[in-house]
Amino acid sequence: MFDLDRWHEIWITITRNKMRSVLTAFGVFWGIFMLVVMSGAGYGLENGVKSGVEGFAENSAYFFTNVTTEAYKGFRKGRRWQFRNEDMDMLRAYIPELKYISPVIFQWKEDNNVVRGDKYGAYYVKGLNPEYNFIEPQSMLYGRYLNEIDIRDRRKVCVIGKKVYEEMFTKGENPLGHLLKVGGIYYRVIGVNEPITQVNIGGDPKESIILPFTVMQQTYNRGGELDCIALTAVEDVRIGKLEEKISGLLKARHSISPTDPMAIQSMNVEKQFRMFKMLFLGISILIWIVGLGTLLAGVVGVSNIMMVTVRERTREIGIRRALGAKPKSILMQIMYESLVLTALAGFWGLACGVGILSLVDNALGSVARDTFFRHPQIPFSMAILAAFVLLLSGVMAGIIPAWRALQVKAIDAIREE
Repeated sequence: MFDLDRWHEIWITITRNKMRSVLTAFGVFWGIFMLVVMSGAGYGLENGVKSGVEGFAENSAYFFTNVTTEAYKGFRKGRRWQFRNEDMDMLRAYIPELKYISPVIFQWKEDNNVVRGDKYGAYYVKGLNPEYNFIEPQSMLYGRYLNEIDIRDRRKVCVIGKKVYEEMFTKGENPLGHLLKVGGIYYRVIGVNEPITQVNIGGDPKESIILPFTVMQQTYNRGGELDCIALTAVEDVRIGKLEEKISGLLKARHSISPTDPMAIQSMNVEKQFRMFKMLFLGISILIWIVGLGTLLAGVVGVSNIMMVTVRERTREIGIRRALGAKPKSILMQIMYESLVLTALAGFWGLACGVGILSLVDNALGSVARDTFFRHPQIPFSMAILAAFVLLLSGVMAGIIPAWRALQVKAIDAIREE
């Protein structure tokens, strides 16, 4: 039942020495404030990084060729070699756990390698197949992406990046069906894309021109050679478990020593994503350790002040005991005072921390979407957890002073005074 007199007495006790109460409460305020702000900053950093890689196929890997470092089957070491179209067919046949496979052919920027009328520029050129759009997804602003007919019939078509469109066409102009001269060959524009994710391989997609890989092989006299093979595994199989098997099959097909550690290089995207997750878990744990340590320092301050308060109120406690006050009544009075002081300071710190994060979030609202720091807010569940920790801290801060108050005997208190 609510006891108004008790709460009035608690308030009088806390406000009796205002400066001491404020300074004591500041430690708790600062502890919970720093916990909230640091946690919000950690979430903001995590949100920024996640938004940058959102949409990219996490369970994917890229395989590249390199010079051999071991002699094998009559081939000397230092041999240069390339993947070929048939390698993809082999991987599909022998590894059913693969979901998407795409070849990648790179042509880096060259001076004025793209021309349209009196406009020209330097852009990346990539040879891909339709499945690559499931690995590094793109949003289509105009038209469509490559399809299997483009690959099979070696159509001279291209998909251009957003920046290529902006520099080669006038604003609002429909680019579909128009011709671009890429490396001396004319290609018909079938689409304009914009990256969904900030992760990219082989150059910024906004500054890239995508050709059917079969056309690019023919145009640049590459035969059946590929620079890279990109692939993903089905949802319930980690690509890391297939990595060694893929390398073994490719080495066997190209007569490369199975023990050659450098002939095939791979970039395991799934492993990188797991490293990011572990990094943010570590950051979160560190934030809680620092925040709780700061809060603990404030709680110790509250406990010390309550010990001083108990000492100052020795006579009062003794008289209460002499008048028949139960030990539970004395115990609860001291613990309530500690809890109220801690809760007032802590909830004020929690509110200020959330307010600061909200102001920062609003200030960042006008910043570009590719910022590495986004929505620095704490989830509601964490706010509830912080409030629980705060109230628990208030109770713990009052335990020792309350126990000290119970040790006061009426006769000793009156004699001491």
